[in-house]
Amino acid sequence: MSDRLLECIRSDRLIAAIKSPKHLETFLKTDLQVAFLQTGNISVIKRYVDLLKEHQRFVFLHVEKIPGISYDREGLQFLAKFVKPHGIVTTKSSLVQLAKKEGLMTIQRLFLVDTDAVENGIKSIHDVQPDALEIMPGLIPEMIEMICQQTRVPIITGGLIQHEQHIEAALQSGAVSVSTGRPWLWKKYKSGRGERLWRKSN
Repeated sequence: MSDRLLECIRSDRLIAAIKSPKHLETFLKTDLQVAFLQTGNISVIKRYVDLLKEHQRFVFLHVEKIPGISYDREGLQFLAKFVKPHGIVTTKSSLVQLAKKEGLMTIQRLFLVDTDAVENGIKSIHDVQPDALEIMPGLIPEMIEMICQQTRVPIITGGLIQHEQHIEAALQSGAVSVSTGRPWLWKKYKSGRGERLWRKSN
């Protein structure tokens, strides 16, 4: 992961998961610098990415959430050469490997559904070495702490985040940032109250 991006993630402590086109403008009115784009389709996604990049934001596409993009080398080449996000978010180790070959940064998403999923996920992280790991749901501080100890990649958490206390607990457990699709939390960050709260855990 680029030093500048990692600095932004560590500084903001919050990443906007954009799940609807109407939330693009909401995001651009905040001071947040990183977005996980989870809306759009193959015909409009470049326009969304260009808009965010014009406002100097880092853009990661959640590949499995964008209809029309194939989960293969050609699909990743299309993203890298035409859409040009900074990177991707994916649950698939194979896509992490393909994206890295195309020069895209990678964030692998891991769902903590059971012990096997955790063990297989940690093995996968060691095998493919994504730039960062997103753990979901983000409400299990003990698991966040354990995975932080067993991997060497920055940990992001997300999923089921309801309020500032959830964010604070994740950060105190070792996560470098928290992703959320709740625009009211993005706005609270901009107000300064959330920024002061979350920066205390640095």
